[in-house]
Amino acid sequence: MQFDILTIFPEFFESSLKTSLLAKALAQKKLSVHLHNIRDFTEDKHHSVDDIPYGGGAGMVLKPDPVIRAIESIPKLKKSRSILLTPKGALLNQQKIVDLAQWDQLILVCGRYEGIDDRVRELAIDEEISIGDYILNGGEAAAVVLLDALVRLIPGVLGNEASAAFDSFSHGLLEYPQYTRPPEFRGLEVPKVLLSGHHKNIEAWRRQEMLKATYERRPDLLQKAVLTEEDETFLKELQKEKKEGRQ
Repeated sequence: MQFDILTIFPEFFESSLKTSLLAKALAQKKLSVHLHNIRDFTEDKHHSVDDIPYGGGAGMVLKPDPVIRAIESIPKLKKSRSILLTPKGALLNQQKIVDLAQWDQLILVCGRYEGIDDRVRELAIDEEISIGDYILNGGEAAAVVLLDALVRLIPGVLGNEASAAFDSFSHGLLEYPQYTRPPEFRGLEVPKVLLSGHHKNIEAWRRQEMLKATYERRPDLLQKAVLTEEDETFLKELQKEKKEGRQ
């Protein structure tokens, strides 16, 4: 999978690309990342990439010409998609990560300042993505988030391919609690079912814990999750317990 990242701060990515799974995927050539400095596509001696907004207002706006030149300079693979990272974009979730993993090439445009000239969006952007309802200094941090989430889905990158299948949000639910040795720590014990060796009971316990965590912390996710009759029954019991606990 190939990533082409357009930014005015390519140095922002140096540490991330040398660390953990991203470094492993790059070393194994399962992933390639090309950084494109937008300033290299300016035509003035100062390499200016921003200007004051028409109509007035605070801050500066990224100019369209260097950004468009940068995008157009990138050789496109057959399955290529250009993404603008912006707070105005659709909210990123695990299903979107799965969808994006099907592309051969993602071109990520990192916004800065007060935004980017809207003609860039009209001329060269396939979709806009936001990583949350808050404001960052630029799209670079969002690009790293996207990279980090996507690299987990590239075959052969994770040591255990099953790990990604049970991450939070992978099935529309939050992940179950995790424990490791020692079996007792400062008076807190690992749930006995996990020490039983009974795989069916462990699987059932984990499913219920996923439902419980989602119900308590992100009940909105349950509206879209695929639930069995057993799941529905368990959730009704949780609702009953919660109601009785308030009385």
